[in-house]
Amino acid sequence: MATFISVPLKKSSEVDLVKPLSKFVTATYPAGEEQGEYIRAVEELNKLRKNALGRPLDKHESSLEILLRYYDQLCAVEPKFPFSENQLCLTFTWKDAFDKGSLFGGSVKLALASLGYEKTCVLFNAAALASQIASEQNLDSDEGLKAAARYYQLASGAFGHIKDTVLSALNREPTMDISPETVGTLSLIMLAQAQEVFFLKATSDKMKDAVIAKLANQAADFYGDAFKQCQYKENLPKYFYFQEVLPVLAAKHCIMQANAELHQSVMAKQKKRFGEEIARLQHAAELVKTVASRYDEYVSVKDLSDKINRALTAAKKDNDFIYHDRVPEVKDLEHIGKAALVKATAITPPLSQKFTDLFEKMVPMAVQQSMSVYSQRKAETVNRLVGTMREATNLCNGVLASLNLPAALEDLSGDSIPQSIAEKARGIVQQGGLQSIEQLIRDLPELLTRNREILDESLKMLDDEETTDSELRAKFNQRWNRTPSGDLYKPLRAEGANFRSVLDKAVQADQVVRERYNMHGDMIALLCKPENELIAAIPSANPAKTLQGSEVVNVLRSQLTQLDEVKKEREGLEVEIKSVAFDMTTSFLTALAQDGAINEEQLSLGQLDQSYGAYNQSVQASLRRQEELLGQVQTSHQEFSSLKQSNSEANDREEVLKKLASAHDSYVEISNNLREGTKFYNDLTEILLKFQNKCSDIVFARKTERDELLKELQQSIAREPSAPSFSVPAYQSNPAPTAAGPTPAPRTVFQPQQAPAKPQPPARPPPPSFSPQAAPTTPSIPPANAPPTGNPPPVAPPSQAQGPPYPTYQGYPGYYQMPMGYNPYAYGQYNMPYMPYQGTPGQGGYPGAPQAGQPYPGYPQQPPQQQPYYPQQ
Repeated sequence: MATFISVPLKKSSEVDLVKPLSKFVTATYPAGEEQGEYIRAVEELNKLRKNALGRPLDKHESSLEILLRYYDQLCAVEPKFPFSENQLCLTFTWKDAFDKGSLFGGSVKLALASLGYEKTCVLFNAAALASQIASEQNLDSDEGLKAAARYYQLASGAFGHIKDTVLSALNREPTMDISPETVGTLSLIMLAQAQEVFFLKATSDKMKDAVIAKLANQAADFYGDAFKQCQYKENLPKYFYFQEVLPVLAAKHCIMQANAELHQSVMAKQKKRFGEEIARLQHAAELVKTVASRYDEYVSVKDLSDKINRALTAAKKDNDFIYHDRVPEVKDLEHIGKAALVKATAITPPLSQKFTDLFEKMVPMAVQQSMSVYSQRKAETVNRLVGTMREATNLCNGVLASLNLPAALEDLSGDSIPQSIAEKARGIVQQGGLQSIEQLIRDLPELLTRNREILDESLKMLDDEETTDSELRAKFNQRWNRTPSGDLYKPLRAEGANFRSVLDKAVQADQVVRERYNMHGDMIALLCKPENELIAAIPSANPAKTLQGSEVVNVLRSQLTQLDEVKKEREGLEVEIKSVAFDMTTSFLTALAQDGAINEEQLSLGQLDQSYGAYNQSVQASLRRQEELLGQVQTSHQEFSSLKQSNSEANDREEVLKKLASAHDSYVEISNNLREGTKFYNDLTEILLKFQNKCSDIVFARKTERDELLKELQQSIAREPSAPSFSVPAYQSNPAPTAAGPTPAPRTVFQPQQAPAKPQPPARPPPPSFSPQAAPTTPSIPPANAPPTGNPPPVAPPSQAQGPPYPTYQGYPGYYQMPMGYNPYAYGQYNMPYMPYQGTPGQGGYPGAPQAGQPYPGYPQQPPQQQPYYPQQ
């Protein structure tokens, strides 16, 4: 009776996890010990997959442990890598577990770029292997019963988990073996078998009959539910559905119900209900008889049947001679209770007892994404504060340059270079002068062109693959059932459009820098000249020595000194702002663990306000201080200008000094802008190369998927008939056979047309066989001129037709037994010798036959013997 259903494993194609995952690790994490550790973990993950899926697994707990450990690792690694069709694209190919395939088409398989699909198939294999291990347990031992029940419940839980998650994990129609209907049915079957194991355990432990009856009735109920599920069309593959599952489930349902009735009859006997005992035993006997007559090849019930019949015989004997209790109808019997002691195991990773996360130190992608957004927010905050201070400094320098300060205070003699101008000229020369700026300006177009070429090549790869996909979709229509490339590439195209917009803005910024350089280029060149040439280029003016030591000059110098202090404070403040660091990883991990999601905006803004709030107040105080000092400087400068002698020469000299001071400030700003632009283009090149690699990877994965799909389509097309079937006219079809039996399948869809053949005689009738009892008692004497023949004496025909039916013809004098090996279908098609044929009056012989009464050539002749003559009908 111990026949249990197990599930075959799915087979997977080999997948290289090392290359794509290592590339992601290298692109995401900086070179160092952490990166090396992650790459080694990737190699271990690849080895784990090969051990779990790349070889046949024994029906042992150690093999199941490997599968569960790989499944746990997939669950742990899923949130840490961006597995998707348009990011980290890994295509997993699995064959249908129940499909045996065909000669030309092979077995059904499905390839998807989805880690959820890989998890589903691995869990299916774990459940299938658990069912196989359970079926191999020794059910005569207590340990074997416990292990079988545990594994069946694990299998039931795994199949149930797949039923609940497979559609959301795949986002498309799955293969038949992992469809919700199939795995739901398998889950019910495993649960029923687990309940049966508990029934066997209770029977082995000789528990009370009331308990055993309830356990058996519950098992019968589970088997009945599974049987009903199996009756839905296409719920299970045909070979699995018709040949194995359905008969076993029907038999098990009857057997468990019979066991329940048997043990309940014992309870009835104990309660002196002898009629009920007989009724239940009769019902049990009928159930077992049904199993023996219909499902004997699947389940043996001889022992159970003998046990029930013995109990029934004894009960009837006692009732007939002693008790005379009325035997009720089965429908009037009290229903047997149920006791479900099994429950599908909840699938909550980790399932493996020896699981250790290979990527334990790697943060989940949700945290990585939150960290990326936080870094952007932090950079924006720093840039805003630093930019505000730099704008204020540039404003201050511009105001002072327009007032010719501090050069006006240093140029009271009117014929020498002011100290500030001389220092600015030396600073420009030390920074490389015009040559450094011109070199940076010449490098920018080359950097821009390189970035544009990378971007254009990346987008061209997407365009080419999308064009090919569209052409194949138009060619195959509904059969081209994969995600359209246009939909898949939308995020990448949006990213590419963003890069192009950034490049366009960078070009505009480069143009502004060039215009500013062209505006101040002459004065910058003047500052780069030797001191004697610079003195000669500055106009002379009448001395204003009378202003030296005056109060207004001292006040102006004091105010300019305070402005310089404000600028130096900003430089220190800028360094402090840029050096602020705070690791938000812990905060994001805590939020993810507590809430299951990360409110990045709230956490980031709170931390940024805490970190940069004090610096923001310092920047605002610096701006207010500068504004106050500039107002004082402008007031003092007006008073200073009113005291100076005003003439054309002095005005020209002051104008040149203003331009030189402004040229120095422009040189510093242009140099900074060009260096920032160069760094921007170089950094953008790295980002674009990553973008190019991303596009290349997804295009390669799509091409691989396209080739696989094309191969499957070619195989499916090869399996289709080359022409539609058509009906043959009735007069061309052969007469239907009269003998009952299955109709053989046609060898081809339609018969090829052949050239008209020569006229053939009618089909030769087979000789009927005669038994000796049916032969006449007095044989007839043939005529003296009867030709000798080598045929044995005829026998009477059997009572039932043997072999295919043959047409009969009136007027044949008799039939002769054919020799062994005669094939009536080959008549006239091969070079075979003909049997002797007795002509009928009025009917000619076959074409090419010898004269009447002469034997056909090729058969060995036997001595003549007498043959009975049968008169014509």
